[in-house]
Amino acid sequence: MNHEKSEQLAPARPRRADARRNYDKLVEAAREAFAEGGADTSLEAVARRAGVGIATLYRNFPDRADLLEAVYLEEVEAFCDSAAELLDEPPWDALAEWLRRLTAYLLGKQALSPVLLSTLGHDAEVFQRSRAAFYAVGQPLLDRAQEAGVVRPDTDLAEILKLTGGIAKIPFESPAEIDHLLELALDGLRYRSPVPDA
Repeated sequence: MNHEKSEQLAPARPRRADARRNYDKLVEAAREAFAEGGADTSLEAVARRAGVGIATLYRNFPDRADLLEAVYLEEVEAFCDSAAELLDEPPWDALAEWLRRLTAYLLGKQALSPVLLSTLGHDAEVFQRSRAAFYAVGQPLLDRAQEAGVVRPDTDLAEILKLTGGIAKIPFESPAEIDHLLELALDGLRYRSPVPDA
C-alpha cells in the first residue's frame, strides 16, 4: 500500500529534543482539551495541561488556527498510518474495518472540523492534504476488494467517502444506531452475483 500520504502531513516538528517534547506535549494536551471542552478551549488552559508556559505555546503555535491545524493533521496522519495494520486481512474485512474506523474518526472530529472550516475555509491546504491522505490509503483497499470481486464494481472511493461522512453527521442517540446504519451501508457495498432469470 502507498504510504506516501503521511510524509510531512503534519507540520514539521522542532528538531531539538526538548523543543520536540514541548511540541508533542502541547499537541497531546490540545487534543485532549479540545475533545473535552471544544475547540474554543483557552490556549492558557492547553499550556497548563501540557505543563509549559504560554510563551512556549505561542513559540510553537503563533495563533489558535496553527494549533488546531497541528492537532487535526497529526490525527489524520495517525489514522492513515493505522491502515497498515489491515494489509494482511482479507480484502472485504480490510475495507470494512477501515470504513468503520473512518466513521469513528469522523465522529470524533465533530467539534474540531467546523472551527477549522470557518477559520481556514473549505479549500484550505490542510483539508486538501487530508483528503489526499484518505485517498492514498483508502483507494488501494477499495481496489483490492473490487479486484477480489467482493465489492460492487459500480462505485468509487468518492461515493463511499460521501456515504461514510454522511453517516457520521447524522445525530444519533446511541453508538449502536451508528453501527447499525454503517453495517447496512457496508452490506450495500458487497458484490452479489445477479440472480438469473427464472
